[in-house]
Amino acid sequence: MTPAQGTTTAAHKTAHKTSRKTTRAKADVSAKTAATAAPQKAATSTVKQTRPLGHVTFVGVGPGDPALLTLAGRDVLANADAVVVEGPEHDAFLTYCRPGVEVIDGSGAEGSRALRIAARARLVVKTAKTAANVVRLLTGDPFTFSSGAEEAAACKKAGIGFNVVPGVSEVSAVPTYAGIPLTMKGDREVTVVDLAENKLDLTRLQPKQTLVLLNASETLKETAAALVEAGFDASTPVAATVGGTTTAQTSVVGTLETIVTDLRAAKVTGEPVIVVGSVVEQREALSWFETKPLFGWRILVPRTKDQAGPLMDRLRRYGAMPEEVPTISVEPPRNPQQMDKAIRGLVEGRYEWVAFTSVNAVKAVREKFDEYGLDARAFSGLKIAAVGDKTAEAIGAWGIRPDLVPSGEQSAAGLVEDWPPFDEVLDPINRVFLPRADIATETLVAGLTDLGWEVDDVTAYRTVRAAPPPAPTREAIKSGKFDAVVFTSSSTVRNLVGIAGKPHASTVIAVIGPATLKTAEEHGLRVDAMAESPSVEELADALARFGADRRDTMVEAGEPVTRPSERRSGSRRKS
Repeated sequence: MTPAQGTTTAAHKTAHKTSRKTTRAKADVSAKTAATAAPQKAATSTVKQTRPLGHVTFVGVGPGDPALLTLAGRDVLANADAVVVEGPEHDAFLTYCRPGVEVIDGSGAEGSRALRIAARARLVVKTAKTAANVVRLLTGDPFTFSSGAEEAAACKKAGIGFNVVPGVSEVSAVPTYAGIPLTMKGDREVTVVDLAENKLDLTRLQPKQTLVLLNASETLKETAAALVEAGFDASTPVAATVGGTTTAQTSVVGTLETIVTDLRAAKVTGEPVIVVGSVVEQREALSWFETKPLFGWRILVPRTKDQAGPLMDRLRRYGAMPEEVPTISVEPPRNPQQMDKAIRGLVEGRYEWVAFTSVNAVKAVREKFDEYGLDARAFSGLKIAAVGDKTAEAIGAWGIRPDLVPSGEQSAAGLVEDWPPFDEVLDPINRVFLPRADIATETLVAGLTDLGWEVDDVTAYRTVRAAPPPAPTREAIKSGKFDAVVFTSSSTVRNLVGIAGKPHASTVIAVIGPATLKTAEEHGLRVDAMAESPSVEELADALARFGADRRDTMVEAGEPVTRPSERRSGSRRKS
C-alpha cells in the first residue's frame, strides 16, 4: 500500500464513522417520534399480522399393503394437522393420526395427467397456507413414477418448506410379492418403462434386459408386438400382476406372444405391473405371497366391533380377506345395583377370590372402579383368577398378576379343575366374586359350589344380538360366497344364525373351543378346524393349518388350487 492509498483509506474510515453517527442519531430521533406517536396510531389503526406458511411432508405409503408404511411415515402422521389423501385407499393410514385431524381428498382432479398434477399441487399449497403441519400421502414412493416431485416444486415456488419420506415403490414391491426377483446372477439390468408417456422408442431396449412395464393395459398388445420387433423373442416370459401387495393380488403368467390372450382368459381387471424377462421363470419356486394358506379367502368374522382387530390382523397375515360383521353388542346390565353392591363388598373385604372369565368382565369391573374413583389397590389381599391367557393379559394391563390361570384347558371347566377347595383353616373367607355375562353357563358356579365356595354370580355386562347385516352380506353367507366363518364363542354362532341365517354347506367352519364346537354342531354345522387353545390367534392358526392341508392335497392330486367358495358341494354331512 502506498502513502497516498493509506491517506485515502483513512479518510474513507473517518467519513464512514461520521455517516454511522449521523444515521444512528436519525434513528434515535425516529424511534422517539414513533414511541410518542404509537399510542395515537394504535388507537386509529391495526397492524396486520401475516400468517406463517405451513410445512408439507410428502409420505410414500407403498403400493397397497398398509404394513409397508415406514416407521418414519407413521411418526409424521401422528403429528399432522392436515392430511391430503388420494382417495379411500388411504383411509387405513389415518388411524395413525391424532383425533380431529383435517382430512382433504385430493383425488377429485380430472383431465390430463398434467392437469391433475397441477390441480393437486395447488391443493397442497393451499392447505399449507391454512395448516401448520401438512402430510401429503402418495401411493408408492413420492419421487418414483409419482406426482410428488411436481407438487414439491410447487411448494418450493410458493415459499413453503417440505420434507420427503420415501415409500416402497410398486416397481420393486409388486414383482417381489409375485415371487419374481428383478435381479439375479446373470440378470443385472433392469429397465422401467412408463407407457403412460406417448411415443416411447422401444427399439433402444435390449432383449437381455429385465423390463418392468407400468400403465400398459391399454397398449399391451402394441407394446408386446413392438418388443418382438425390437429383437425380443416371442417366447420371452411375461408376468402381469394386478392388485399387487394386497390380498386381492392376482398374477397371470404367459409370454410376449400370449400374455394379452392370457389376461383376457383370466378375466383380470385393473392396471397391472408387468415384468418381462427370464426372471419370471423364478416365480414357480419363489412365490410366497399368493401361496399363503388362506390367500384370497373371503372370511366372515362375526364378532363384537371392538374385538375384531387382532383376529382380522392374524387372518390377513395368512393372506385372507376378512370381513367383520357385528353379531353381538356388549352393554351394561339392566340393573347396575348388583354390580354396585359387589364392588362395595370387594372394598369392604367380603371376598377371598375374584374370578374373571372374559376380557369384557375385566373391562366392566374396571369401568366401575373408575366410576367410584378406585384403582388396582382395591384388590389388595384378594386372590385373582383368570379363565385364560387373554383375560390374564387384560388383568395384567391393570398392573395385576393373576394368582390362578388354568394349566390345562382354558375354559370354565379348566378353571374348576385347578381351583383349590375351600379350607376353613387356610381361607378366612369362603366367598367368590364372579362378574360375567348375562348368558354365561353355570359350569363355574356349580364347580366352585362343589368345592365348598359361596359364589356371588353378578351380571357385569349383557350381550345383545346386533342388527342384521346388509342384504348382500346375508345373501353371501347363505349362498357360499364366503370361504370360511370363524366363531369365537357360542353366542356368535347363535347370533349369526339368528340375524343372517346358516352358512352355506361349502363354507369352512372354524371355532375357538369345545363349547363353541358343540353349539355349532347343534345348529347343524360341521366344524372343520378348532383352536388348540381359546385365543383368536390360535383360531386363525388352526384355520390356516386347515387351508394349508387342503392346498397340499390339491397340489398332490394335480388339481388346480381353488378356494372353498369356488367348489360347491351339494350337502354338508355332520362328521
